[in-house]
Amino acid sequence: MKATTDVFLITGFLGSGKTTFLKRIIHAFPPNQKLMILMNEFGDMGLDGKLVDSEDLAMLEISKGSIFCVCVKTDFIKGLMDIAQNIKPDVLLIEATGVANPTDLKRDLGLSIFHNRFRFREQFCLIDAVNFEDAYDTFTSVEKQIESATVFIINKIDEADEKVVSKVKEIVHRHHPDPVFHETTFADIPFGNYLSVSDHGPEEEGKETEAVTSEILETYIEDLLADPDYSMTPPDLLMSSILEWSARNVEELKKMTAKIPTGITRAKGVFRTGEDLYLFNWVMGKKTLTKISQKPGMVPLINRVVFIGSPEAMSQLERVDFKIG
Repeated sequence: MKATTDVFLITGFLGSGKTTFLKRIIHAFPPNQKLMILMNEFGDMGLDGKLVDSEDLAMLEISKGSIFCVCVKTDFIKGLMDIAQNIKPDVLLIEATGVANPTDLKRDLGLSIFHNRFRFREQFCLIDAVNFEDAYDTFTSVEKQIESATVFIINKIDEADEKVVSKVKEIVHRHHPDPVFHETTFADIPFGNYLSVSDHGPEEEGKETEAVTSEILETYIEDLLADPDYSMTPPDLLMSSILEWSARNVEELKKMTAKIPTGITRAKGVFRTGEDLYLFNWVMGKKTLTKISQKPGMVPLINRVVFIGSPEAMSQLERVDFKIG
């Protein structure tokens, strides 16, 4: 077993294609290596994990906020401790919520309590070509994601003209002297050496990482969060809410989605109409409805949708009557 775990971070604003990209990495990952997924979702309902779930895949989901925010920082550090001390994968893929500020990730991975288990390799930043400029002008987290990324995947270029793509590159260049770009649809890039696992040699025989008890970990986290030098940039002011929807057919579902206030930043849900199952996506006013197959653990999520938006937009959402007929 290797003495370290290579870490790849997937960032990008809400709806940029992170989950699609994650599924491509999983499909292309070498079968002889041990892979672990850590997924972070802003809303209370963990949907993306169910979309990539499989029996052979080790996965940890952290919902209800950004792993880079104090609200769930405790869960994040505890999760990393379990990965470092017990699971010890060759590679850890972290899919951050779309509103995450990932600036502090390298610092967190290097905390002394992990005993140098984690080795940061790459940060991919997914970019929704059409909506990127609006998101960049509105949300601080987008700029932070660009500043800390190393590889930029300009996604959904089939929906954008050359001027839009050029503008995206111009903005990224403001923060990076020599960025690496991939222009794609459905987050399809040639992975090449990105998935190569660095060889840091096997662990020494008989050498064990010092065990950390839950009491020691709790004290460590409390001291860490109380340290004024351990600052965390507050996230953009966004809220999330879950609504239960049901529709007898696709036409009814389309009528319901047409009532969503334009100020809603992101919405995502799974719906059953008759015998068919659909994945609904809403990104800054643009919506798609895609037929999907049911996966294990998805039943509790059916006919429920997560909405993310500003407090003003969420207030508008509360006043909408989505009933049809």
